[in-house]
Amino acid sequence: MSEDAKRERSGEPEAEPTEGGEGRSEPSQPPEAQDITWSAGPYTTFSGFCMGTADVVPGVSGGTMAVALGIYYQLLAAITSANSEALTSLVRLKLRRVMSLIHWRFLTCLVLGVGLGVVVMVKIVKLPSMVLASSPNRPLVYAVFFGMVLGSAIMLGRHVEKWSSVRVVACIAGALVGFAIVNLVPVATPEHPAFIFLCGSVAICAMLLPGISGSFILLILGKYAYILGAVGTLDLMVLVPFGVGCVVGILLFSRLLKWLLSRWQHTVLAVLIGLLIGSLWRIWPYQTITEIIVREKPRVISAVPFLPTSVEPKLIVGFVLGVLFVVGIEWYAIRRKAAMSHRPGREGCA
Repeated sequence: MSEDAKRERSGEPEAEPTEGGEGRSEPSQPPEAQDITWSAGPYTTFSGFCMGTADVVPGVSGGTMAVALGIYYQLLAAITSANSEALTSLVRLKLRRVMSLIHWRFLTCLVLGVGLGVVVMVKIVKLPSMVLASSPNRPLVYAVFFGMVLGSAIMLGRHVEKWSSVRVVACIAGALVGFAIVNLVPVATPEHPAFIFLCGSVAICAMLLPGISGSFILLILGKYAYILGAVGTLDLMVLVPFGVGCVVGILLFSRLLKWLLSRWQHTVLAVLIGLLIGSLWRIWPYQTITEIIVREKPRVISAVPFLPTSVEPKLIVGFVLGVLFVVGIEWYAIRRKAAMSHRPGREGCA
């Protein structure tokens, strides 16, 4: 039995990559997770903006952008820094202790960026309307995102230390799960605050998983247009339970995901790559779309990809731009981490 198989069966944590991993922004975890410095604030805000933009589009994951931008482990560490000790200190009004425990600079910059991304895409660019079945821009938008997701899967695959048989099977399983999820049919659901809370909890968990879009989960649950409409009109009766659900969901799920990555890092990465590959079916630019009218608005109930007889040049350009965007972000993240690692006392802060 191979060493990898023994490690998988015994539950022993996987060794960190030591060969060919120098200078990579993902997935090597920093030796000591800590909050960022303010000098990293603009990049973190930009990362949040990209994540918020991606999560507006059904089929594209903010987790994918976090991986490509090199902040995925920092994101998990920041979320899980809001632990029981921090809560106890907050109750006892030990604010200085709370600030020392929680990665508040990272979270502040990231949330600001995510919020800006959502507002800009919903209110200014009106991206949701660009991916409607009736929109002539839908194929081009999906070509760009197809390139981004495919590029992210390739980049993430480079960080798996060794593609053992266990990890190959894990990747295939992830692809099948991703394929099954993106082919679920949206259903009619209630608008009770308790259900909106549940939608927030589930959607935010999807945001942390590369390849599974929080927006698409909302679409499946029949609440995509409902929630985005509440964002556009600032309907607090909808946004408050949804926001509370997001907080509860992300605090619980992030701990589970971080624990899995700490024990079976490369196998979990293989599953995440599979999720990305499986989700490509949903964002292929050429699709035969079936819609129904729900509350006087069209809703997609099925989208079946097909191979075209000819490919439009603009879609090729969009696809290439999507791949180049991910490659450029990865390249910048690597250079940025390398530069930060040479600054005394700054390791793990970037």
